[in-house]
Amino acid sequence: MGGLTFVDVCSGAGGLALGLEQAGFESRLVLDDDEVAVRTLRSNRPQWNVLQADLLDFDPSEHPVSYDVDLLAAGLPRVKSNATVGRTDSSSEERLLEATIYLAHAIRPRALLIENVPGLAHSDEYQHFRDFAQAELAHLGYEFSWFVVNAADFGVPQNRKQGVLVAVERQQAKAFQPPVPTVQQPTTVGTALGASMASRGWQDAARWAAQADQPAPTLVGGSKNRGGADLGPTGAKRKWATMGVNGHTVADEIPGEDFVWNPDLGRNNMVKITSAQAALLQGFPETWEIAGLKTARYRQIGHATPPPVGRALGLAIAKALDGDPAASAAG
Repeated sequence: MGGLTFVDVCSGAGGLALGLEQAGFESRLVLDDDEVAVRTLRSNRPQWNVLQADLLDFDPSEHPVSYDVDLLAAGLPRVKSNATVGRTDSSSEERLLEATIYLAHAIRPRALLIENVPGLAHSDEYQHFRDFAQAELAHLGYEFSWFVVNAADFGVPQNRKQGVLVAVERQQAKAFQPPVPTVQQPTTVGTALGASMASRGWQDAARWAAQADQPAPTLVGGSKNRGGADLGPTGAKRKWATMGVNGHTVADEIPGEDFVWNPDLGRNNMVKITSAQAALLQGFPETWEIAGLKTARYRQIGHATPPPVGRALGLAIAKALDGDPAASAAG
């Protein structure tokens, strides 16, 4: 290992933490307040130090292993744009952003990584977030990069733009460069899921895969108070329909050999994707098992940072921190 360490908060299904591990970082502590997500983390990485706790209640002095880490990482719940940091009724998403910044105060990592909505990086609506982060961290000696990445540029079969904040200690900050795309052409849904769709003998899997010739639209996990799982808002469902996929629900199992696929007859004759297939579209390896019932599984997947994006960000940060853990990581 390259010896670089990280703490990951609001870890969810572990996409960001897994990507950082793939980049050669070693986990010191991962934290989430959701019991099902914690089960996912513990079942896949029993050696990780997984804490079930609300970030707002987390006190690093009670977990000294979190001090002196190289990286504090956070794939935070999506912030809303129409509120102001610090006001008394600020939303939980804003409070988690604040808590992450204050946690950086407390544990003083060499670098900080926050992933969120694309607008966080450059939109005027989110200027108050950027001002807040800069005001809190600049005097501690961090310099900032704000940028947007698209998961499709890193081999993930999905158009998924994410706003990223990377803050690095001043002496190493000049060495940081945002990751550059690792693929020339995006992976299509058909390429990603063709073998899976054919695995129960469905005769039309190859014909379907040929029509599913583009990356998936952004998977959206939804909130805990929402109903069952679906593949996102109306525009996303329309995009799925052009690929012969019913985006109004998530399947319990992949099609069998007798399934009749005829999108012209309406959504009942379109194929549906399973939670496990959604995880593939999010860039998780097949071996990564998501805990919980169908809707809980899909919600964790939809909220996750795609591991290949986490890996690319981790490699870029490692390079700036004068250690290149990729050289000694197993890929």
